[in-house]
Amino acid sequence: MTTIPTLELRGIDKSFGPVHVLSSVNFTANAGEVTALVGDNGAGKTTLVKCIGGIHRADAGELIFDGTPRSINGPRDAALLGVEIVYQDLALCDNLDIVDNMFLGREEVSRLHTLDENSMENLAQKALVSLSVRTVRSVRQLVASLSGGQRQTVAIAKSVLWKSKIVILDEPTAALGVAQTEQVLDLVRRLAEQGVAVILVSHNMNDVMKVADSIAVLYLGRMAAQVRRQDVTQTQVVELITAGRSGDLGLSPAESSGAVV
Repeated sequence: MTTIPTLELRGIDKSFGPVHVLSSVNFTANAGEVTALVGDNGAGKTTLVKCIGGIHRADAGELIFDGTPRSINGPRDAALLGVEIVYQDLALCDNLDIVDNMFLGREEVSRLHTLDENSMENLAQKALVSLSVRTVRSVRQLVASLSGGQRQTVAIAKSVLWKSKIVILDEPTAALGVAQTEQVLDLVRRLAEQGVAVILVSHNMNDVMKVADSIAVLYLGRMAAQVRRQDVTQTQVVELITAGRSGDLGLSPAESSGAVV
C-alpha cells in the first residue's frame, strides 16, 4: 500500500523580481521520517522552507498536505496545518524560563482568567519527558542559563507540545560541540519516531548521513534528486550538491529534476 506523504510539493516556482530562486521543485516528506534538505549556499533551501512556512507565497505549483492541496497565505495558515519551523537563531527569550518560552503567545488561562502556571508547567514537563530529555534540570530554568544544546531541546519540545505534524529544523547543530550535537541528533530521531515528518536543513553531511531517511538535494533552485539515504554514499550526495548530478547515480541535471531514486 502506498503511503500518502505528510507533505508533497509539486512544481514549486518562486522569483524575486528578475531573480528566479526556485524552478519546478518537487519534494516529499513522510511521517515518521527525517528528510534532509541539503544544497550549497544560494541553492534555494531557505526560500523553499519559507514557502512551506507561509512566509513567502509560491508563484506556481502545489503544496499538498496529507494528500490535499492547500493554499498557504501566511505563517498562521501553515501553523494551523501543523507546520513548525525551528530557525537557527531559535527565537527564544533569554529573560523567560522554559515554560514561558514554550507557551509564549499561546498561554493557558484558568477559569479565573489568570495564567494557569501549574497546567503549563505540567504540559511542558510532559513534552520533555516524551522526548526522553534528561539534560534539563528544571522547566523553570531561565533560557539564559541553558547551553546551546539545551536551547535546541526547548525549541524542538515546543513542536511536540503543539502536536506539530511537520517540523523543520534549520541547521540545529551548527553552533554545537560534539556531545551536544549527539544529543540533538538523538532528539531529532526521537521526534521522527513519534510520527512527525521532520525536515532537517543542514550543511553537515555527517549529521545528514547519520539521521536522515531521505535526502533531497537542491542545486541552483532545482531539485537535483531526492534519494533514500541507504541508497547513496556521502560522496554521491556531495556530487549532487556541487554539480547537480552524480555519475554513479546516472543522473544528469536535466534528468534528475525532482527525481526520486
